[in-house]
Amino acid sequence: MNKGYADLHLHTTASDGTQEISELVKRAATYGLSTIAITDHDTISPLLTSPVTIMRELEVITGVELKVDYDGIPGELLGYFINPGIPPIKHLFLSMEQARKKRMKKIIDRCRNYLGVDITFEEVRRLAKGSIGRPHLAQLLVDKHAAPSLHDAFSQFIADGKPCYVRLDRPGFREAANAIHTAGGVSSIPHPCLMSVQNWEQFLMKVHVQGVDGIEVFYPYKNTTGKLRASPDTLMSLAKKQGFLLTGGSDDHGPDSVKETLGTIKLPYHYVSAIKKACASVHD
Repeated sequence: MNKGYADLHLHTTASDGTQEISELVKRAATYGLSTIAITDHDTISPLLTSPVTIMRELEVITGVELKVDYDGIPGELLGYFINPGIPPIKHLFLSMEQARKKRMKKIIDRCRNYLGVDITFEEVRRLAKGSIGRPHLAQLLVDKHAAPSLHDAFSQFIADGKPCYVRLDRPGFREAANAIHTAGGVSSIPHPCLMSVQNWEQFLMKVHVQGVDGIEVFYPYKNTTGKLRASPDTLMSLAKKQGFLLTGGSDDHGPDSVKETLGTIKLPYHYVSAIKKACASVHD
């Protein structure tokens, strides 16, 4: 494939999305996309067994979105063209699964104490077909009438800074980037304008030489409720200046989710070609 449009940041039921991969592929095609990357949180669907798969004539890139720590700054790291069977990435997923379970149990305890709602880990676990996350708990809070909507469940109770929030234990970004590289992929920082970085030029110089390959410079910030900590135009300029790969995606989680944004980002395919070229050169 050498033309068309891509969305390189999508979630499915393997983590906290609402659609199976087959459903997402059909939906992506209706938006005129030729390429998508499945980037579920801290896991890869067992249906994705190679770095790239063709489904209904769409190019489906095997990706991941890892929760990471940038030397004290919480953030995330995308990986693209991942071989999911490589031990380092499998070990990282296993440790993150345990961290997510531990964190969820603490959040549930806080919800029980703060809201007086009868809720158990097993109930939340049943809603998660794959990696467990806060959207599953938010849905249960709505089902139990503790919150009127998914948005309210987050904004009032389980978002960062709210009464029931608990921070997830994260691996360092160097470990995550190394695991992505060992699995044959390249890495990119998602939605960077939402990160609390004081000096972006220095930050990007540091992470670039320590394993981060790209920056997600195309993102639907107008659809997020998070506070922008940097200008998208400024980060675009810095990313180009420092030689980062430029990536982009909608961060869609599917219909009836907290983020239904498919179609807001249509990345020209030459950006995907550049990622493929970089991936090949890194792993020659």
